[in-house]
Amino acid sequence: MPLNIRTVALLGATLSLALATPAQAGSRDGAIQVRGFATAVLPDGGIERVTRDAIGLPAGAQSRATDSVIPTVAVEYFFNSSLSVETICCVTPHDVRGAGALDGAELVDDAIILPATVTAKLHLDLGAVKPYIGAGPAMFLIFGEDVGADAAALGATSVDLSDEIGLALQAGFDVPLGDGGLGLSVDAKRYFVDTTATFRAGTATALQTEHVLDPWVVSAGIAYRF
Repeated sequence: MPLNIRTVALLGATLSLALATPAQAGSRDGAIQVRGFATAVLPDGGIERVTRDAIGLPAGAQSRATDSVIPTVAVEYFFNSSLSVETICCVTPHDVRGAGALDGAELVDDAIILPATVTAKLHLDLGAVKPYIGAGPAMFLIFGEDVGADAAALGATSVDLSDEIGLALQAGFDVPLGDGGLGLSVDAKRYFVDTTATFRAGTATALQTEHVLDPWVVSAGIAYRF
């Protein structure tokens, strides 16, 4: 929870600074755009492969990461009216729960993902609506993960979710509100990123599984361009 509060504060401070800086008058054709979003992070994956199993997973064992709703900030630089590059700032908390034969089992608690992402975006101008598409590299930095209660009951004493590099695809649209730089924005990203989960009992690896994460990240909010 404190992480989300700090992110809200960052979002508010960033937008307030942009709106309050006289030297950076807002313009719908400005080179920099800051967007503050409410964002839903919706993982869409599970266990792809079991590489080590010393505990005897039941047939049909599967897992799922929980959804998360967070505030995010996106900062974008326009090279011209058609081409820009964007990065985002956020952290997103998730638990991992069992599915299939493990339905409801608590496997991993409090995993925090920092999705370091840079996308190149192509913009179209349809008058009142300005749609775009984009793509770029992403690296999921995962930290803070704890062993869930059911995994601990099987003897797991620690768990690690590996950091991985993947791809992000993006689409959305901006709607300028007048000529002063303010606007509305809707954005959707699909990430293609995996991770390896390693459960240890003491120093021994008890279970290691490769997971597909592949979340949808859907956002809506306010934009300011200057």
